[in-house]
Amino acid sequence: MSNWIVYTIGFVAQFLFSARLVVQWIKSEKSKRIVTPSLFWKLSLLASFLLFVYGYLRDDFAIMLGQSLTYFIYIRNLHLQGEWQKSPKWFRWFLLLFPVLIVAYAYNNGKYDMYELFNNKDIPFWLLLLGVVAQIIFTLRFVYQWLYSEKAKTSHLPVGFWVLSVIGASLIITYAVFRKDPVLLLGHGSGLIIYLRNIFIWRKQDDKSLTK
Repeated sequence: MSNWIVYTIGFVAQFLFSARLVVQWIKSEKSKRIVTPSLFWKLSLLASFLLFVYGYLRDDFAIMLGQSLTYFIYIRNLHLQGEWQKSPKWFRWFLLLFPVLIVAYAYNNGKYDMYELFNNKDIPFWLLLLGVVAQIIFTLRFVYQWLYSEKAKTSHLPVGFWVLSVIGASLIITYAVFRKDPVLLLGHGSGLIIYLRNIFIWRKQDDKSLTK
C-alpha cells in the first residue's frame, strides 16, 4: 500500500482524536467543569480503530499495543453511558472482534515475527522501548479512568486522567521526533495543549468548591 494512503489513515485518526478533545474542551468550558460527552467516546473508538490499522500498516508495535489496550475501554465507557447498546448487534460484534482477527490473521500469515517486531532496523530497541513505555503510560490514563468510572457507576474524566495524559503525550512526542512520525507528532502536540487546559479547569473548579 502506498505511503500516502497509510499516512492519510493515520492523519484522519489523529484528527478524530483531536476532534474528541475539542468537543470535550468546549463543553467543559461552557459548563465551567470537566464533562464527558458520549461523542468523546464515539470519536475515540473510531479514531482508535483507524490508528490500529495505521500501526498495522506501518509495522509499529508500540502504536498497535496502545490502541489494543484502550480500544475496549472506549467501548466500556459507551456501555456505561448507554450508547453502546443502541448500535446494531452485527456492528458491535465487528468492532469487538476486529483487533483480534487482524492480529490473528497477520500472525498466521507470517506478517509478524516476534524477533523482527523487537529488532526492526527502522526502530532501534531503545526507541521501541521508549515508544512502548510511552504508550503504556498513555494507556494507563484510560485504565485509571475506567476504574474510577466503574466505582462511580458513571463515565467520568478525573484529573488524574489529564495528568497521565500530559506525561504520556510528552513521551510520545519525544518518540515521534526520533521516529520522524508526523502523525504522532501532530496529534499529540495539539492534544497536549488541551490536556493542560483541562487541568487548569479542574483547579479552578476545585478552588470554587473549597470556597463554598
